[in-house]
Amino acid sequence: MDLRELYQDIILDHGRHPRNLRALEHPTHLARGHNPLCGDRVTIYLALDGDRIDDVSFEGRGCAISTAAASLMTEVLKGKTIDEAQALFSQFHARVTGGETGDAPAGLEDEVERLEPLTGVKAYTMRVKCATLPWHAFEAALKSGLAGNTVKTE
Repeated sequence: MDLRELYQDIILDHGRHPRNLRALEHPTHLARGHNPLCGDRVTIYLALDGDRIDDVSFEGRGCAISTAAASLMTEVLKGKTIDEAQALFSQFHARVTGGETGDAPAGLEDEVERLEPLTGVKAYTMRVKCATLPWHAFEAALKSGLAGNTVKTE
């Protein structure tokens, strides 16, 4: 099995059996994301303890890419500080858009590697929005708190 097949299997597994697919009972922050071009919708729930992500989950419906992206994102963000989470988003966004990535942030190399299966979307520009939608909703949740916020990727 080559690396591309392995990455495809990881995306399909997370798309079919998403991790952390649930509403948090007592979130401190939340936001909704919507990609009107393909219909993907996601709600990100955060429970922060100070500047640390105590728990993170999502609900929504969308293609396998957006579901897998939300699932993988929630796995890597649990227990991270807000600064670490933002560093992971910057690194991930650069990788899926073909931007300048540089080295993975110190101490986060394993998490960056776990997100690597999604970086193949850079070859399909319409799919980049699917992979980044949960991350944009995560950022909106950080900014909005419980008031909620909706972000659109177009």
